[in-house]
Amino acid sequence: MRLTGQVLIFDADDTLWENNVLFERVIDDFLGWLAHPTLDRAEIRAILDDIEAANAVAHGYGSKVFLRSLGECLERLHRRPATAEERRRIEELAVALVEHRVELIPGVSETLASLGDRHDLLLLTKGDLEEQRRKLEVSALAHHFREVHIVPEKDVEVYRGLVRRYDLTPATTWMIGNSPKSDILPARQAGMNAVFIPNDNTWVLERADLTPDDDRVLRLRRFPELLDHF
Repeated sequence: MRLTGQVLIFDADDTLWENNVLFERVIDDFLGWLAHPTLDRAEIRAILDDIEAANAVAHGYGSKVFLRSLGECLERLHRRPATAEERRRIEELAVALVEHRVELIPGVSETLASLGDRHDLLLLTKGDLEEQRRKLEVSALAHHFREVHIVPEKDVEVYRGLVRRYDLTPATTWMIGNSPKSDILPARQAGMNAVFIPNDNTWVLERADLTPDDDRVLRLRRFPELLDHF
């Protein structure tokens, strides 16, 4: 398929709908429930971050991997396997994730509808295939996109693959997202432009420094501001 018009590629989690804030709520409850005798919340969180980073490399992303990380954190701190009751409690804490609830970011649906009238929109998201499909279905946003791509990781080769697949002109293609690591930097490495829309709850593993004077990165505060530029 060759796309000949203006192409806008959108991230999903924490760009179209809230995602990491749901995980942060679970982590907050987890830290309160765990109550380690010598380590404070910040120290436990640092251990959990390390476990999550390792599991992201080994197992990917999504709620199942997250629950695995919580269980491993508990086991490392307690130096024993988690009991059936402890695993049940962790699953209870994460019920919102398991049920794949979706909280759209304000203005997303209306903005996509307007942009789709004059541009070709693609969706590029990473994570567990079935989990991301369910979230997209619940969001009721799928009809805005010409194509949806769900990948295990978003690196420069993924973006170059989109360029080849749709015969895109990188210099006139825009990647729109909240993650410097997965959205902005690899898109720029592939020669695309990028729109950075920060989310206060972006996962710590998705943060990275952006070049402040890169004039091909448009920085916005809110999703509806896209209408002022496209």
